[in-house]
Amino acid sequence: MTTMPAAARERMSRVDTAWLRMDNDVNLMMIIGVWLLQPKIAYDVLCARIAEKLLQYDRFRQVVVRDATGAAWWVADEGFDIHHHVVREKLVRAKGLSEREALQARVGELATTPLDPERPLWQFRLIESYDGGSALIARIHHCIGDGIALISVMMTVTDGGSDPPVRKRRAASAEVDGSDWLSDVLKPLGGLSAKAAGMVEASIARALEGLADPQKGLASSIDGARTAAKVLGDVTALAMMEDDSPTLLKGKPSGRKRVAWGEPLPLEQVKWIGKALGCSINDVLLACASGAIGDWLRNQGDDPAGKEIRAMVPVNLRPLDQAWKLGNRFGLAPLVLPIGIDNPVARVYAVRARMNALKASYQPLLAFAVLAVAGQLAKPIQDMILGLFAKKATAVMTNVPGPGVPLQFCGATLKQTMFWVPASGDIGVGVSILSYGGGVQFGLITDEALCPDPQAIVDCFEPEFEKLLLLAMMLPWGGPDEV
Repeated sequence: MTTMPAAARERMSRVDTAWLRMDNDVNLMMIIGVWLLQPKIAYDVLCARIAEKLLQYDRFRQVVVRDATGAAWWVADEGFDIHHHVVREKLVRAKGLSEREALQARVGELATTPLDPERPLWQFRLIESYDGGSALIARIHHCIGDGIALISVMMTVTDGGSDPPVRKRRAASAEVDGSDWLSDVLKPLGGLSAKAAGMVEASIARALEGLADPQKGLASSIDGARTAAKVLGDVTALAMMEDDSPTLLKGKPSGRKRVAWGEPLPLEQVKWIGKALGCSINDVLLACASGAIGDWLRNQGDDPAGKEIRAMVPVNLRPLDQAWKLGNRFGLAPLVLPIGIDNPVARVYAVRARMNALKASYQPLLAFAVLAVAGQLAKPIQDMILGLFAKKATAVMTNVPGPGVPLQFCGATLKQTMFWVPASGDIGVGVSILSYGGGVQFGLITDEALCPDPQAIVDCFEPEFEKLLLLAMMLPWGGPDEV
């Protein structure tokens, strides 16, 4: 433990503390991503860009220190050296591996390699020569920020990216403890706005804080029996979720990771399908992901007929213009994926119905509250609480919209990008869907013990998409011009 003057430290929020302590033997809480750049970029140029742009964010110059009480603090790293965090390496290709397969293997290795806890919890690794250009592998601990926040940050380091707003410095005596987490997320946003706007913030705060103390009684702490009943129903739904259908993807992970990604599919074609079927882009993509998983299981002799699996889907809980502040401000919604529905159109409609039900739910807010409460408890109790949720899910699934046009970075074009978020507990599958530069890309990270070849699942995604595209183009609608 380290003692430091109050003026030199900032207390980590409850939710970020929960993410900090969530590392275990099989899952590290790192967001890991890959940028493929054309032409190649130089190491010195990369270091200069990171120093100029990324280090404007305090979190990337701060180390995490824990005190005798177990609280975590952000403290300036007095010995900060950018060369510990921006590292040059050469891609090693084992016999029989293509260049891309070698990169995927290296990303899998880094996904299971802890960051140095004595330094700020991030690292970039530059492979200067890859496919006629360069590859950049980024690793950032989840306690620094969630996916939306980190995408906002990475946008600022691209060519022409704007500097982050100047953050007001708190007085030395103001040691942030994360107690304002609820007031931040209850500001109206997206699908939650209609509900959030009609509630008294203090009443909801008492209700969600009451989750940590069942003796308080939920109904008496919320203004209105209708809201109380809805919140109580969602709490019960979270606590009483049934176990997933048993599949090859559910089991005890080994801690060895494999990653894979596919080539981008045209975003315009996804829009055509959504228009033809009366569904959202998300509905279409999640249905394709469900179909790809079902196809892979069938190919492995694990018949998915009649089966469903649950994926925990992050839901952003803050205005996008506040993402630069970093930290974690998202809830988790349990989405049931209909992997057992073979008919692609029926699968899309099943996903749409389940997504609509989640949009009318308080579950993302409640999951955020659970994380905030867990971050205050002893780590074994936190592990027990979060482990209960992890046992109910097979995968973590993220779907993030990126820039519609290709970006420039250090004078090169960012041709392709992919990222993977960590899974908690014993969850061994992470699904990533990212739109960028007019395309949509599907990626996977899996545990070797559950799926040693995630590329085989990725390769099933495009055929599922092609089925929907063919059906959509056969329907009596106006076609692309009406999108």
